[in-house]
Amino acid sequence: MEAEAYPQEVLAEDEPRYLRRQKPLEIKRRKFGRRAWMTYLRAAGWIVFGLSCAWTTYACARFLYSSPEMALIHPDQVAVRGRDGAQLRYVSPAKILEVFTADRGHSVLRIPLDARRRQLETLPWVEQATVRRALPNRLHVEIVERTPVAFLRQGSELSLVDGHGVILERPLKASFHFPVVTGVSGHMASEDRQRRMQLYTNFTRQIESARRGAADRLSEVDLAEVNDLRAAISGLPGAGAAAADVAPLLVHFGDTDFEGKYRALVENIAQWRATVGRVESVDLRFSREAIVNQDTTVVAQQLARKQALPVAQKPGGKAAQHAR
Repeated sequence: MEAEAYPQEVLAEDEPRYLRRQKPLEIKRRKFGRRAWMTYLRAAGWIVFGLSCAWTTYACARFLYSSPEMALIHPDQVAVRGRDGAQLRYVSPAKILEVFTADRGHSVLRIPLDARRRQLETLPWVEQATVRRALPNRLHVEIVERTPVAFLRQGSELSLVDGHGVILERPLKASFHFPVVTGVSGHMASEDRQRRMQLYTNFTRQIESARRGAADRLSEVDLAEVNDLRAAISGLPGAGAAAADVAPLLVHFGDTDFEGKYRALVENIAQWRATVGRVESVDLRFSREAIVNQDTTVVAQQLARKQALPVAQKPGGKAAQHAR
């Protein structure tokens, strides 16, 4: 409907009611009170504390990682020792210090200890290494040296080998008294060398248990076959041993019961010499049976545990000893 249809007095009377307020709206303003001040002060305190902690952390990190007081500068800051503080016998301290050449001038906290330990264990004669920090600027290195157990002959070369099959160069200023081992070479896989040398160490331990000083009579041990350890033994005791019997005796021990076989060898060698004469080789791989001089005159011997019966001569010049 158009506006002219309404009387003017009606419009004039209703206009103030709907088009504008008769009284202005009063706005209340909050005052900056004590509670608000405490909140702002508390927040400002935390901010200052956080900044102080950040600055302190930065200053400490800068000191620890960049300060000259924490740096590895001189070689004498690396203390090298053997197991339980002993002096090193075969490992050169200069070779150990070369591993830390790249760390000179750096903070000891920046040195990768595990990486340096692995580098040290690649050096000859080093079996195990331990590297520790000693703040503020020192390192402690402990070395466990390898222990040789035999000479190793490869062709015309003679080196050393430890119980794990690791081949070692002979030190210039050191003397050793070991048997010579053959049948192990650097071309073999490390697992094969370790298996053969474990057979050797087990053999020497068992024969020493059978008779003290037995390992000193070994002159050469052949490990070419892992199921047949062959040893050349010198100076075996026995009544009636001639001068020719002082020469090394080749003995086939197989791969088990080395202690029992060595006892049987020592207890029966005199009887075999009395029966056969000169004994050059003995095969002990068979249960309770020994074959003497297999490559020349084959003699089958039944090994007695305590007592042996007289030897009977077989047709064809072969002798056999039987045991119950």
